[in-house]
Amino acid sequence: MRVSLTTYTDPALSGAQSSSPSRGMLDASGPLAILGHQCHAEILAHPIAPTADSLFGPRGATIASGNSHLIVCDTGHHRLLIWNGIPEHDGQAANIVIGQENFGAEGRNGKASPGAATLNVPTGVAVENGVLAVADAWNHRVLIWTSIPERNNQPADIVLGQADFEQVQANRGGDVAADTLNWCYGVVFINGKLLVADTGNRRVLIWNELPRKNGQPADLVLGQNEFTCRDENAGRDAGPLGMRWPHGIATVGEKLLVSDAGNNRIMVWSHIPDAPGIPCDFVLGQKDAQSLEHNRGRYLPTAQSLNMPYALAASEDWLIAADTANSRLIGWLADELGPDAGAKGVVGQPHFTAKGDNRWQPPTRDSLCWPYGLTISGHIAVIADSGNNRVLLWELVR
Repeated sequence: MRVSLTTYTDPALSGAQSSSPSRGMLDASGPLAILGHQCHAEILAHPIAPTADSLFGPRGATIASGNSHLIVCDTGHHRLLIWNGIPEHDGQAANIVIGQENFGAEGRNGKASPGAATLNVPTGVAVENGVLAVADAWNHRVLIWTSIPERNNQPADIVLGQADFEQVQANRGGDVAADTLNWCYGVVFINGKLLVADTGNRRVLIWNELPRKNGQPADLVLGQNEFTCRDENAGRDAGPLGMRWPHGIATVGEKLLVSDAGNNRIMVWSHIPDAPGIPCDFVLGQKDAQSLEHNRGRYLPTAQSLNMPYALAASEDWLIAADTANSRLIGWLADELGPDAGAKGVVGQPHFTAKGDNRWQPPTRDSLCWPYGLTISGHIAVIADSGNNRVLLWELVR
């Protein structure tokens, strides 16, 4: 059964924002399909044993072009699940597993030595032109398959952040550099470039072309002045250059956006920088680049505040953020982005000043609990509703 969903514009917003009509982001009838945990009002606890149709704290999910595959980072089970095509009904089982010997197994690196088909807290996933990239966060590496896997435990073709598939130390056990990673949580392809949120090193790395060899160094760094630094906020007070916990990456037109979860904001560049150490042009979620408190120091959120936003995705009309600790999605109209802009849409909460996991109730089809992952493919939003141990496939309003 689907339930009603509304998109709300905060009456507290002034000027043009308050007079703008509310616009829906996601279909008001609810998700097309829910994978993983199913909602049952009489069941509060749900078993999370690994099966072909279960999920445990998924943090990343995406759809390949042409709707050929759904790919999910089943983070808590340390595996990647792949569906052939797009699931059409709730609870549909995955077709392929990577990271475990079978659908019933779990454990970091499959309870064995690290290799080209093992995972340890996989979080981010991206696909472009048939190339699959996965942020294997606690192995401090990014795995790349040059084609989408077609069989269980198909090994990756390329590893970044490590010299080979057997090494898994943060920053290769030494100092930070252009070819090292430390708790990398986000990954995205943008116009042929590969961008990685190297969260533990408090930076974003950019490869200008698809890497072709193991351990290939990045071409550009954001959030630090050089590749050999990893200081929080670039070793300064909060500002437009440094980051704390970068996680999600997206583009709107020529704008590049990074969700800086630790500073409770989204950093916006007018275009993808072509040199290191370029400060962002403005931020969302804070009144300025020097501010960093969650919900701007208040208990309740607003249309202009954020609390640990971990994911970003963009459609033709919207920039949508997973405002994770507020258990909601909020969206800005793409053509209205500017300094301290107020969001115009909210999903998961009845209005902008509401918060709470599942609205402080048992989960429903349209509620959220710590959503960590978000991608948009065509007219479908894919939401990793991590705290509810599920993935939602939800149509955008067209």
